[in-house]
Amino acid sequence: MKNSVSVKVYHGYGHTHNMVVYGHVFKHKASAEQAYSNNLFVNILYLLRLFILKPYPFVAVRLHFYGQLIEQCTAYDGFFKFEWEATENVPAGWHEVRVEALDEQGLVLSECNGKVYVPHITQYGIISDVDDTIMVSHSATIGRRLRELFIKNPRTRKTFADVQLHYKLLALSHTTSDQPNPFFYVSSSEWNLYDYLKETFRFNGLPEGAFLLNQIKLWTNLIKTGKTGHEGKLIRVMRIIDVFPNQQFVFFGDNSQQDPVIYTKIAAKYPGRVAAIYIRNVVAANKNHTLALLADAAEKGIATCLFTDSAEAIAHSKKIGLIPMSVK
Repeated sequence: MKNSVSVKVYHGYGHTHNMVVYGHVFKHKASAEQAYSNNLFVNILYLLRLFILKPYPFVAVRLHFYGQLIEQCTAYDGFFKFEWEATENVPAGWHEVRVEALDEQGLVLSECNGKVYVPHITQYGIISDVDDTIMVSHSATIGRRLRELFIKNPRTRKTFADVQLHYKLLALSHTTSDQPNPFFYVSSSEWNLYDYLKETFRFNGLPEGAFLLNQIKLWTNLIKTGKTGHEGKLIRVMRIIDVFPNQQFVFFGDNSQQDPVIYTKIAAKYPGRVAAIYIRNVVAANKNHTLALLADAAEKGIATCLFTDSAEAIAHSKKIGLIPMSVK
């Protein structure tokens, strides 16, 4: 194998008849071991390394899944997406896959193991934004957003109070602990930040789930991180709903950017599929516009909640029956 080539596989999701796994192949990717330091320069160096990479375009990739082999090529930015139907029934839980990058002779250049999550057939799926919904990010102001990224490490990033409690309660909404509701974290942040976000979520005890992020960026575009991809975010959310036709979905977002518009558009497109929309009010100037959008969704029978603190959202979830009233 050539050490200069590397494969990155992200958590996938699906069910027997529609499995999905994403990833990238790189010609070069800087080593970026997790850094948990309070030193500003250590954190800056760690972040920069996440964006120092050279994608490998149009290279052959092969996926192994329980004896199945699926082949395709990466896109111009080294991105690949495998979507396939399993030959045998796939039980709920996490399942391993292996992806190989191949040279023109079919020899393996590099490989990486990954996981695909098959949820139990539960009543709800939870789709949540990340920045300014779960984590304090100041996405509307590029300077403050970059400051959060540069001065914090994955374990010192601040999450909103009670968000972990709310999500853990929703994981058990109308189901049991051995069959939790699935979580999908959809963000305008780039795939560069995948490991960063995974560690932040695990460290803060948030439910395990699949991340769906935005197109990868090079270090020269670091200053633009998280500022594009809203249309792509809408498409990613719709794909999740299409893959799981038996679930109703609960949406979480904030009003710093386009979440209220995206979620209400999707609710209109998929009548009966969206149970509730929760929007964190982080930009006071956008409050009235957000309320107007949520009012339109409420007319379609969707429960809506504009909240500042997660405690308000938890109270609303109890009121509409998503969470038992007995939970404290």
